[in-house]
Amino acid sequence: MSNVALKWTGEDSQMFIGRDSFGHVVMAGSWPQDNNDEWQEWKAIKPSDLLLLSLASCSAYDVVMILKRQRQSLTNLYVSVDGAQASDPPYQFTDIHLHYTAEGDGLDAAKLERAIKLSEEKYCSVAATISGVAKITHSFEIK
Repeated sequence: MSNVALKWTGEDSQMFIGRDSFGHVVMAGSWPQDNNDEWQEWKAIKPSDLLLLSLASCSAYDVVMILKRQRQSLTNLYVSVDGAQASDPPYQFTDIHLHYTAEGDGLDAAKLERAIKLSEEKYCSVAATISGVAKITHSFEIK
């Protein structure tokens, strides 16, 4: 069971501090329209981008673990995500594309493809949660 929390930073801000199940902290929100100088030094993630980051990190975790079990020599994994949103509120994601860039000694492309599919279709809880709303696709390359 996960337990996360979120705290608003105050009445003049659009910023929030989130805490995950392990006590890690992340800033989320958007910049004030009036460019209030007090908040210019704060950096925060746009809430909808957090969803894309959650999907990428959930899937990347699975891919790394699956490739390790397959004794693949993965040395680096980079995942970029493009998300298209509806033009009307609530601006839900309609299409999400993940591009995996993997590096390693002698990586097997078929094993990487299988690891990605297993993650996106079976193991990643974030993908399972949003796949009924958004179409999730992927591509990959080995460097």
